[in-house]
Amino acid sequence: MRATVSLWFAVAKRSFRRYSTYRAATLAGIFTNSVFGIIICFVYIAVWSENPGAGGYDAKDAVTYAWLGQAMIMTVAVWNGGATDDLAARIKTGDVAIDLYRPVSLLGWYLASDLGRALYHLLTRGLAPTLVGAALFDLRYPADLLLSVQFAIAVVLAVTVSFGVRMLVSASAFWLLDDTGVKHLAAIFAMFFSGLTVPLVLFPGWTGDLATVLPWASYLQVPADIWLGKHPGTDAWAALAFQAAWTIALLWLCHLVLGLANRKVVVQGG
Repeated sequence: MRATVSLWFAVAKRSFRRYSTYRAATLAGIFTNSVFGIIICFVYIAVWSENPGAGGYDAKDAVTYAWLGQAMIMTVAVWNGGATDDLAARIKTGDVAIDLYRPVSLLGWYLASDLGRALYHLLTRGLAPTLVGAALFDLRYPADLLLSVQFAIAVVLAVTVSFGVRMLVSASAFWLLDDTGVKHLAAIFAMFFSGLTVPLVLFPGWTGDLATVLPWASYLQVPADIWLGKHPGTDAWAALAFQAAWTIALLWLCHLVLGLANRKVVVQGG
């Protein structure tokens, strides 16, 4: 058990170091996230000035939500990417056949790698734009230490839920031989139902009810609402349980799919 944990830690550390080499891309991403954060803030300010209290938010909540969204884009990998893209590439080349024969869990390997990637993006493209937002706008912060801890847990669970979805998308290449179409479709669903395009609290009627029970709500809406204090008392733990349930379900499904692929795998080209 200790050897396995050490292995996963080494994989995560290696992934962190891998992404830290792309410094120019990181700086460009921080600049882009900051610019879009400012633009979105002014849009939200205009919206909430016309409709104060929309979705149970005030203008300060909305502006804070905008910066949380920019911080979570790369951390959660809303637009796909991350370690799971490596799996899709190896399926296309046939190198995954070697991976499947290794005496380690393929799912655990890629999950550890993705957590290392997520930590790097959180500390760079997550933290830096948020500091820019804090300097330019009046943001709302967690009311106490417990809320901060719950938010941190929510971020980890957001990454694991996203990983589960992205892993399934990449694993589709075992049968389709190319995951491009599925990846584009998944990115659209993630942008819309995570709350990145529009906060889910603004969705009307049954569309809002549906959006809040889908796994993509774990990406941004749930962590943001915990940060903003919209889940008081035990509601915050219920929100975390929602994310944990989707994590377990998606990782179990990934395990099942990889098991099927291991028994009958089609390697492109032969």
